[in-house]
Amino acid sequence: MNQNEFIERLRADFPDVTPAQEDKFRAMEALYNEWNAKINVISRKDMDGLYEHHVLHSLAIAKYLQLRQGMTEVFSSAKVMDLGTGGGFPGIPLAVLFPEAQFTLCDSVGKKTIVAEAVSKALGLNNVKVVNARAESLPEQFDFVVSRAVASLVDFYPWVKGKYRRGILYLKGGDIVEEIAEIMSRHKLRRDQVHTWPVDNWLENDYFSGKLVIEIEK
Repeated sequence: MNQNEFIERLRADFPDVTPAQEDKFRAMEALYNEWNAKINVISRKDMDGLYEHHVLHSLAIAKYLQLRQGMTEVFSSAKVMDLGTGGGFPGIPLAVLFPEAQFTLCDSVGKKTIVAEAVSKALGLNNVKVVNARAESLPEQFDFVVSRAVASLVDFYPWVKGKYRRGILYLKGGDIVEEIAEIMSRHKLRRDQVHTWPVDNWLENDYFSGKLVIEIEK
């Protein structure tokens, strides 16, 4: 998927996107190519897949929110932590799409936060703060936690438990049935608190086969 194909898809799925937001999405290609050559946060062989495998995948959270009645409005003005952001996914694409939401991009690996910080600043994202820290060390609480496959759910959930008021939106692939069953049992979650949505319901491509948005409600 090239840049123009991405913009066409963006307009089709998120019709309220503005020309200024489109410009920020366009600018990502050059910025990530520049920074990834210095600090490798995206597999170099996958840079050609930037828009489909990274930017659009991040926006699967936004698509899921569209399908959950009222959730887009709630998220649009929320305080959000992206844990294990790496070079800024899913936080930076979401921050472009939701300019009124406030995003804290958190990663324990300093060189990755250098990239996320540089890209967010170059894009002029005033709603983004980047921190080099572990989630447990952050004193604040967020409305939502988002993340993209930084660990198994069993490991991830304790890092953010007590850090969110509304929910977790987690991008993950593979067979997660056992992981969900374990965290539900261990942390006494109700069945109606956990929802899964296959990304390939929206993005019909083999790359997204088995990839999910997992929502864990408060």
